[in-house]
Parts: sequence; C-alpha cells; structure tokens
Amino acid sequence: MSLSDWEPVIGLEIHVQLKTNTKMFCGCELSFGEEPNTRTCPVCLGLPGSLPVVNARAIHYGLLMGEAFGCEIAPRSIFARKNYFYPDQAKNYQISQYDTPLCAGGHLGDVRLNRIHLEEDAAKLVHLGESGRIHGSEASIVDYNRGGTPLAEIVTEPDIHSAEEARDWLNLLRVTLRQLGVSDVNMEEGSLRADANVSVRRKGETQLNTKTELKNMNSFRFLMQGINAEVKRQVALREGGGRVQQETLHFDPTSGKLNTLRSKEEAHDYRYFPEPDLVPVVPTEEMRAEARAALPELPAARAERYAADWDIQQDTARLFAFEPDWGDFFEEAATAAAPLPARPVANLVMELRGRVDGDDPLATPVSAQAVAGLARLVEERKTTAGNARKVLEILAKEGGDPAAIIEREGLGAMADDGELAGIVAQVIAEHPDVVERIKGGNAKATGALIGPIMKATKGRADGGEVNRLIRQQLEL
Repeated sequence: MSLSDWEPVIGLEIHVQLKTNTKMFCGCELSFGEEPNTRTCPVCLGLPGSLPVVNARAIHYGLLMGEAFGCEIAPRSIFARKNYFYPDQAKNYQISQYDTPLCAGGHLGDVRLNRIHLEEDAAKLVHLGESGRIHGSEASIVDYNRGGTPLAEIVTEPDIHSAEEARDWLNLLRVTLRQLGVSDVNMEEGSLRADANVSVRRKGETQLNTKTELKNMNSFRFLMQGINAEVKRQVALREGGGRVQQETLHFDPTSGKLNTLRSKEEAHDYRYFPEPDLVPVVPTEEMRAEARAALPELPAARAERYAADWDIQQDTARLFAFEPDWGDFFEEAATAAAPLPARPVANLVMELRGRVDGDDPLATPVSAQAVAGLARLVEERKTTAGNARKVLEILAKEGGDPAAIIEREGLGAMADDGELAGIVAQVIAEHPDVVERIKGGNAKATGALIGPIMKATKGRADGGEVNRLIRQQLEL
C-alpha cells in the first residue's frame, strides 16, 4: 500500500455551542455540570402544547459569523423539523435549518464554507456500562440539561487534503470564534465538536468519491488520528479491489480502531419539513449593521498586520494572532521599545512565553516595559543576546528591572573592545588546526573558535562582534 499515490479529500462539520444565557427556543438557563435534568421546561422537553420562540442573541451570533466569514446572509431563513427517533430528543425531532440556512458560502483562510445554520443541541446520553445493566443489557440514562442549547453548524467544502490541514484549520476556526465571542469553544466540555467527511482519490484525479463520516472527535489529536486511520483504511480497501461504503464511523483513540455506527443517512431519511410553530427569520439591515459593528480584528487579519507592520516572522505573527493575550503583550512591548525594530522584541516575548505556564502573560511578573528595556540593552550592547535569556529567566520568576539584574548578576557585555580582540587573538593562536580548516573553505569550523572565546569571556562577548573579529584577524 502506497499512501503517497493517494490524495485525501476532507470536509468538516463543526457544531459550536453558542454562548447565550438561555436555550435556543425557551427561557431555560444554560449551564455546565449542574445536577441532571434541572434546566428543563415543557418547551425543551417537547411536551404537548408548548411553543418555541427563537433566541434573538443566537440569531445575532449567526449574523456575526456570517459577516466575519463573508457569507451570503439569507433574506428569509426558516427552521425545519429534522425527524428521528432517539432518546436524546424527547419530542422525536430536532429543530434545525435545512433548505434555507441563515448563512451560505463564505470562507475562512483557504477553506470555503458551504453553510452556517442554527439548530438546537440534543440531550446528553450517559452510558452506564457494566455497572448499569438492566435485565442483562447495558443501560443508558439521559440528561436533558443540554437539550435545546443553541448550536451553529459550520459546514466546509471538501477543500482539506490532510489530517494536519484539518487540525490547523480547526484551530484557526476555534480562535476566530473565541475572538468573535460567540462561544467558549471548549472541546473538553463539548462546546466545539467536529465531524470529518473523508474520501480518497488517486493523485491527479478531480472527482469526489464515496465518503465516510467520523463523528464527534473532541480533540485536535483525536481528529488527526481518526482521519489518518480512515484514510489508511480506505486506501487499503481501494487498492485491494474493494468499495468504500457510505457510513458513519466512530474512532476509538485508545485502540486506534474504527467502528461502524450506522449506515450514512441521506436528507430524505429525516423527512425535513418547515417548523410550523416558528415564523421565518428575516434579518433587517439594522440587525446586520449591528453584527458588522461588533466585529473585532480577526486572527487571520491580525497575523497579516503583525507580519507587515511589525516585520516579524510569519510563524511568530501567527502565534501572536492565535494567542491574543500574548499578541497584546508583544504590541505593548514593541511600542515601548520603538524606534527599535520589533523583531528582537518579538524574539524576547517568544522566549518569555516558553518560560510561562499557560497562555496568559499576566501569569508572569514581567511587564511589557521590562521586555522593551531588555531589548534596548541588547541593542546598545550593554548585554548579549545569550545573557538576555538569563535575564528573562530571572524576570519570569521575580520581575524587576533588567538593568539592575544585569548589574547584580554580572551579565553585562564586555565594554573593552581591545580586551575582546586580545582574547580572540589568543584563541586563534591556540587552535592552528581550526584556522587551517577555516582558511581551507570550511566556514562551519568557526564554531570551534567561538566556543572557547565565549568561555573565556564568561558569555559577556557579543556573538556578532566575535565573528567580526575572527574574520578580521584571519583576513577572511
């Protein structure tokens, strides 16, 4: 089996719990971790005679996402009944959108969106396992607290071609939704759940083949593992002359196995029809203007601004955009350090981030002004880049003034250029074999001189100046 001959074709369906105060069609408060079945009412339990009312905040969040992703907003959107019999829906149907979703088209990054529609979440099934057997069979219980929670389902086009691309795009979506404020996107609590539609085709082909659906993968790692396992399974099946069946699968991250849940349903299996108890949603220009006015700077745009305006590396810009608290910290430090270039400031912030647990710069006693001051001290050659990292380590533990730490710890740079030139000359004289290799064209051999020089100066020499003196004295 040669996976390199095949191209995965992947589309994602993401369910996002919206951060409203109440449920989608009733006034029950949303909660997580409450006693089971304590956040319910006749509407979300589907009792006879109860009537749903659409949550206005959920509609606003839907419009906010539509404007952020450049979607076409439906002038008239309707809800439908999606009929199925399962314990997680007390009324035996889910109120969702089908023919006319609130948002169509749009994109995030290089991935096109098919639609964003609103619906209600199902209740939570708790499987009791061996301890909950009834008449010899394993039993499950139902917690309806989650039932009726507002959901946005975001459906992509099949524009993703690897498990890594799926992970990276889902991470971009997660950060974007958090910035929009529509959800806390906590995968551990189930407020962001991803399904992956997976098929394979020979490289160079353009047709779409039969797909399978991997359901409810609740971490980026499991998403990648599940997609890779399913791609491998489909390639082996196709190369062996078999056919891929359209079905819904569950990936078990413990065993690494894929298990069939059911054959994949088609739309007609759910007998969609318009929800008779709800009026159509007709967004006004005022509603859309309110959504546009609420749009923050989104991560993709922020990363582009960092790279263009601050001239920092793309990977660093992307990380600061994806972790906005660190992005704010960097901007404050870079502004305080001006007119110093922002790149050395960004490098120090990245170094500091690696020394702090979590993604909150406020968890460290280091101020943005202290980082800016340290960057200036390196630029003025009052300390070296290597010693600046030592200063950061101390700052991360106790805070303080970088200049005072440099003075106290003896981490200042060598002030006497003549002293450094003498040390360089002595080391060169002690290593004639290295000099011969350097003059013979082996530039990497310079490292064999830099180490002893740094040792002799106790790290106080500037690396760039050391290299300059070596080249000068060897007449390179």
